[in-house]
Amino acid sequence: MRIPILSGLIDRRILVNFRLDPAAVKRVLPPPFRPKLVKGYAMGGICLIRIKEVRPRLLPGFIGVSSENAAMRFSVQWDQDGEVREGVYIPRRVTNSRFNTLVGGRLFPGVHHYARFDVKEEHPFYEVALESEDAETKLVVKGVVADQLPGRSLFSSVDEASEFFRAGSLGYSATRSAGVFDGLELRSFNWKVAPLDVQQVECNLLSDASNFPPGAAEFECALLMRAIEHEWHGRESLHAPELCCAA
Repeated sequence: MRIPILSGLIDRRILVNFRLDPAAVKRVLPPPFRPKLVKGYAMGGICLIRIKEVRPRLLPGFIGVSSENAAMRFSVQWDQDGEVREGVYIPRRVTNSRFNTLVGGRLFPGVHHYARFDVKEEHPFYEVALESEDAETKLVVKGVVADQLPGRSLFSSVDEASEFFRAGSLGYSATRSAGVFDGLELRSFNWKVAPLDVQQVECNLLSDASNFPPGAAEFECALLMRAIEHEWHGRESLHAPELCCAA
């Protein structure tokens, strides 16, 4: 699905990251995706993003729209045109915008489900809770901005974590058609992250024992971004059968 280039402002973005058992992730990823590993672990989690002034590029910001959104994501690789590509696979998106639920998967990449968000933030403190209308997605995260990552993090520094997640700017979302994935690239013009010292984190999508048995999903770290000018670029959809046949 290709859309006009959209501009906007990321008012706040929190990446809540979990280290995952690669075997468990392989079972939930559709082809052609496979886990991108960090020191033997797969990586996944939730992106919590509040965007403002989203509108077609070159139009003034005051006509843009704002919304709270969340996307479940897995860091992935896949083979395409003889090359190894990387990005994120997004099996589920939720939003507090009824408009986004109407256009998602039709005029804008990715099916969007409606959710209620409860956000409390007074920098450096952040708390985001959400529950989707269909009760399929529930999350709570509370934290305060910190100077460094948790001591048990797989990443040796904030810069290393930043570069890993920056490489996931190209995302492919599940659609209403099996084996077809909508592509969307996020271009951030002043990328900068800060760690969050997380005091509470709960995510039902990663505590589902049918997909992630005990020990298969553990909290890794959370990263905060603020006031990031950005653009959304639509990319051609991936069609799994064609890719599998060409591999």
